[in-house]
Amino acid sequence: MVICLSATPGAAAEKRLGSASGMASYYGYGGRTASGEHHNAAAMTAAHRSLPFGTHVRVTNTANGRSVVVRINDRGPFVRGRVIDVSTAAADALGFRRRGVARVDLAVID
Repeated sequence: MVICLSATPGAAAEKRLGSASGMASYYGYGGRTASGEHHNAAAMTAAHRSLPFGTHVRVTNTANGRSVVVRINDRGPFVRGRVIDVSTAAADALGFRRRGVARVDLAVID
């Protein structure tokens, strides 16, 4: 089962049919995440404002079609207009680390 999210900036994670898109960025630091884990830039993890910790989300870069599944373990992004922050490894796999941001589609994986 795949549930798509509303990716409207500032909107709550709302279950909807159809595609959802927004801007993603990446982050990497040595501190703890909001879930209490140590941040691991090599893991396929992400920060989202409202999805529960442990939720798996398929993130697809709309520019190149690459996609990864990440696990939500942190809160954010805290930059207006962005819908998800992914780890450095996820940004590399999605092909946007050099650019810093990318338009993405999000889908919660059940």
